[in-house]
Amino acid sequence: MNLTNAAILGGIAGVTIFLGLPIGRLGPRAVGVRSLLNAITIGVLLFLLWDVLTHAVEPVEAALTKAALDHTDSWWPFIGLGSLFLGGIIVGLMGLAGYDRWIAARAKAIDPTIADSGRGVLHLHEPASRLAFLIAVGIGLHNFSEGLAIGQSAASGEISLAVVLVVGFALHNATEGFGITAPLAGGSRRPGWGQLALLGLIGGGPTVVGSILGGIFVNDALAITFLALAAGSIIYVIIQLLGVALKLGRGYTLYWGILIGLAAGFATDFIVTAAGV
Repeated sequence: MNLTNAAILGGIAGVTIFLGLPIGRLGPRAVGVRSLLNAITIGVLLFLLWDVLTHAVEPVEAALTKAALDHTDSWWPFIGLGSLFLGGIIVGLMGLAGYDRWIAARAKAIDPTIADSGRGVLHLHEPASRLAFLIAVGIGLHNFSEGLAIGQSAASGEISLAVVLVVGFALHNATEGFGITAPLAGGSRRPGWGQLALLGLIGGGPTVVGSILGGIFVNDALAITFLALAAGSIIYVIIQLLGVALKLGRGYTLYWGILIGLAAGFATDFIVTAAGV
């Protein structure tokens, strides 16, 4: 399969993220819906965190097993991959924490009349818009790794596997779309279509890029790096969303929403797993 077809497969998997974005335009009275969507997002992200950590640690454990069993082999591959794994999580977590803190400090320094004018498509001076952006970044890093899987399957001639991966990842992205804009739903300002489109591009676009790179070469170090970055960023976003959930104050909604999000994540993962059987 050529790179054009690999990019098309990645595009199909990534474009479904736009299906859930209009939910961000819900009115300010939809507090209950916002609380449920926020909780579902936490559930989906918890699944994604488990998913990316599982896939990221597999090559590290394989290198460790090889070094332990084959005494003639060097331990450097394990040390290198393990460093990428831990370093990626640290950079992903602390990088987003530092960036969010920097943006918040800038927003406080801006004159209120300027901030209210809504300069910039993403409106990063607003906490809800900033959180939606951070969610999109975390999901985008995860989708890049999904694109790598699609491209590598296509490049190795496993077309049927690549197609089923596209179906599974497309279902994932459909749920991730409303996860991105959940913080925006019910806010005082409805997000514009330009803002929603840009958030969708940040979250879904990396799937195409990953598919193209995956079709060119297979590289464990690259996959581990982006999976670890995604894990770190997802950890940060989950903490932020839990804070939002506590402010909304609907306890049982939080628990049910998390369960729904986890169920949706595992259901789509089972489809992908079934393709590899």
